[in-house]
Amino acid sequence: MATSGDSASVPVPVPETYDTLFTATADGQRSYDSLRPTEAECTALLTHPFAQTVLGHDITTEGESIISSVTRGEKSFTSLISHNISSILAASTDLSRDRSRLIHLGHAALCAFLQANVTGPPLSFRAHEVVIPSTLRESPQTLRKVRDEVIRELSVNGEAVYKLTPNVELFAAAKAIFTNDRVVGDSNGEGALVGLTGRMRVNFLHQKMLNESADSLQGSIYDDVDAIGAIVLSDTPGQESNHDQLKERRAEKVRFMLERAVIHTHHGFDSKARADLLKAASTNGFEFALTGKLGRRTKFQDRDISQLVVLAKSASDGDEKDNVPDSKVDVEPKNLDLNDDTLLESIAFKKDEGEDGFKQVSVQDQSSLPASLAKLDAANQPRLNPLDSIMLLSLASAITNTSPEDGLTREETIPYAIRVLEGGSSNWQVYSQALLVRSRIEGYRSRTVERSVLQLQALVDQVIADTASDTPTTASEADTAAVEQPTTFLPRPEASESAPAAERLEYLWLLNFSTRWHLESELAQRWVSLGALRTALDIYERLQMWAEAALCYAATDREETAKMIVRKQLYERTKPATSADEDHNDTFEGPELSPLPSDAPRLFCILGDIDHDAAMYERAWVVSNKRYARAQRSLARLYMQEKPPNFIKAEQAYKLSLTVTRLNHATWFALGCIQIELEKWEEAIDSFTRTVQLEETDAEAWSNLAVALLNAPPRSTPVINDIPRAKALDDEEEEEKKNENANVDGDKVDVYKQKRDALAALHRAARFKHTSHRIWDNILTVSSSIPPPSTPFRDVLLAQTRIIELRGDKDGEKCIDISILTALVRTLTTPREGSSISVKFDPSVIRTGSLHGRLLRLFDDHIIPLITHSPELWLLVAEIEKWRGRPSKALAAHEKAWRAAISSCSQGAYQMGEESKWNEIVTATETLVRKGYAVYGGMDKEIEDSSEQGEEGGELVAKDWRFKSRSAVRGILGKGKQFWDGNEGWVRLDDLLREVSGS
Repeated sequence: MATSGDSASVPVPVPETYDTLFTATADGQRSYDSLRPTEAECTALLTHPFAQTVLGHDITTEGESIISSVTRGEKSFTSLISHNISSILAASTDLSRDRSRLIHLGHAALCAFLQANVTGPPLSFRAHEVVIPSTLRESPQTLRKVRDEVIRELSVNGEAVYKLTPNVELFAAAKAIFTNDRVVGDSNGEGALVGLTGRMRVNFLHQKMLNESADSLQGSIYDDVDAIGAIVLSDTPGQESNHDQLKERRAEKVRFMLERAVIHTHHGFDSKARADLLKAASTNGFEFALTGKLGRRTKFQDRDISQLVVLAKSASDGDEKDNVPDSKVDVEPKNLDLNDDTLLESIAFKKDEGEDGFKQVSVQDQSSLPASLAKLDAANQPRLNPLDSIMLLSLASAITNTSPEDGLTREETIPYAIRVLEGGSSNWQVYSQALLVRSRIEGYRSRTVERSVLQLQALVDQVIADTASDTPTTASEADTAAVEQPTTFLPRPEASESAPAAERLEYLWLLNFSTRWHLESELAQRWVSLGALRTALDIYERLQMWAEAALCYAATDREETAKMIVRKQLYERTKPATSADEDHNDTFEGPELSPLPSDAPRLFCILGDIDHDAAMYERAWVVSNKRYARAQRSLARLYMQEKPPNFIKAEQAYKLSLTVTRLNHATWFALGCIQIELEKWEEAIDSFTRTVQLEETDAEAWSNLAVALLNAPPRSTPVINDIPRAKALDDEEEEEKKNENANVDGDKVDVYKQKRDALAALHRAARFKHTSHRIWDNILTVSSSIPPPSTPFRDVLLAQTRIIELRGDKDGEKCIDISILTALVRTLTTPREGSSISVKFDPSVIRTGSLHGRLLRLFDDHIIPLITHSPELWLLVAEIEKWRGRPSKALAAHEKAWRAAISSCSQGAYQMGEESKWNEIVTATETLVRKGYAVYGGMDKEIEDSSEQGEEGGELVAKDWRFKSRSAVRGILGKGKQFWDGNEGWVRLDDLLREVSGS
């Protein structure tokens, strides 16, 4: 099938051409993306006699009855098409041929709809005249009624599509065809591949047209994605006989992975999207790297600094059509200049000056760039294959989707869009998407926000101009005339300069495209963020997006105006109108309109938001036939705002919303938090389990799951089977694991199992939020709460190390949990019954991954440099040094502990007369003398620290330890004489003095 320029002058032999292609596909030529008809082919298909029969132009006796029902509003136009399809297939003498025709008709309708609403250029025919039977458009009111019913039928779970969707009958026809099971056939057969593709795409487009994703559509989309992937991505040998077939097979795999990545990104599965994109790059032989090169970003920089840049190079064997001449750039959408007085239009990279004149700084964790990328000139890189350009844009979208307002994320994503723009693209739609991605990223920076909004305005004007019909609108379309007759910010290109429809549609499904009304709505939101409220309202009012207009007013504290806009869409006038301009004086408190608009549930919820009225949320729930989940979520939030919060009602509301949208991650999280408040630990475990299954990277959910596990009664079944447990690093940890397992005897319940499950969940949380000291505090607490021999010592050591790294500079020694650390030191340095772990010090463990090596590094590298005023920590250091066989350092630590105690207690003991402080000084002095000087003074020094000789040539730690003891005690007695002469502490020190004096 042709996929290049349009040619309306030559008739297309539709049945033969398309049937032949479908038969080839059925025979085993697996090409899921083979149907990309040109506009001429779409026109020929839609006007073919077979299509006219499907669409109801050929009226039968039974058809007249259905058309009458459609006219009266009892049935929709879609039901008419579905009835005709069933009749055709039931009477078919060649089922394969008729299914082929239907599938190609569906693709033609879908492509025409996209051309009319996403890409342009304008359709050469009036869609309603081609698609809708004359009986259903005999008057403007009848046509409007048919379209309204189609819009209403496209609502899913209370979520409505845009009520003025242009040419919606094209989408309705495609939807009716592809959602007919008899048309698509067996999803496991290769012959249904193009049918599966059509159903996946029509459902995904339907999903994109809704305000919020619908679970039912998402499930159908992913069912088809999986079925298509099982065929397209399979590696069955012997199917490709030459190089060209291998290349086509590879390109098909790449296209499918890119399309699947777009679907993942839309549904918030960013990690899955990035995995597909990276695999697609590898399959396509595409090399790229986000790295750093010396350059200047502003006009006033006087030296080169490292600038982020994407170096990228397509495989050398790309298709010829993907490497078109540079003259093709002339038809690309207008790329607006920055025109800033500080920033340069593009980074001025420093020219390579050999090995010494240039240094690469890789943003990614890479030791070096591939040779093919290292030699690229960052300011003059080669043009990319369109598929490779799409990979870069999709990567930027997948990352931005996670955190669009994070500065570092924006700095990392914008080079991807710039690489596509500065290299140019051989495809009009790909280049347009690059401009859109850059505009979205630049909207958060003061220096680029002006170019961002003007570029978006230019893109919106371009899309409106290219999708508006060149033919006059009919009276039935009077309410959309403003949409169809646009003015443009930039001069509209001549027809000869504009890309044809086939080129624009060729890669559309691989891009995260937006419809024209969604783009305009995004532009209006951008104007609101800049304070241009009037401009935004003009857009909303022209598009008749009354919900958005109301939200715009409400955001600027004009809530009464917002309420009147919404009530006008839902209620009759309070009093009869005497003139056309009296709407603004009416309160619209009459009865509800009949029928209500398709987006009534959302409008009722907006009223509830403005007035904090639970009745409005309840009404939204009823109007949607209990399918609009947002109503119950809003109701739950309202209950949570009560004083005190009504947790029970909030829980019930969240549960009701989940009966509709069970894939809503935020709802499961909120429900779990409420259940923790209600101490429903078992239910909270289930809620947070669902949360992390939907979004594995949610650190808070993992942390809350751990809280629920710690408080719940023992469970006999695992929470999540794939929560990773820490792997043993050496024999000591293996032995600890054996002891841990030994605690479970037969059917005896392991009382620590849920603590270990909680610990595993906390490790997941720390993995995704590595800089949260609170999560590491929890890991420290939970791991230390499991008594020996089951204590996960490695987790205790790791957690305390990370806490010091994160909080040490701010909190100092206060970030150290002394009680836990004390228990840890004594457990690891003191023999315990039944343990085979040796506690004897071995110098070889200092820099190993063993428990003792980690313990020593914790003290040497983190704790000792942090100690300032804590006697307890110095005493712990003394224990460690004693275990290490370093008595002189142990004694030095005792002396520091004593000085720290004196320093912290002197004022209270000697000036304020606080007996508790005096007793602390007395205890510290006794510890220094009895456990410090008396124990270590007469011991031999460690060799590396010896500096004095004993009387017989031995090396003593402190041969004058008695003198030092007497001096310390006398000093304390002298200072405390005024307040404490004769009290219990004084007597203890006096006895200690006589003891060290030998009297």
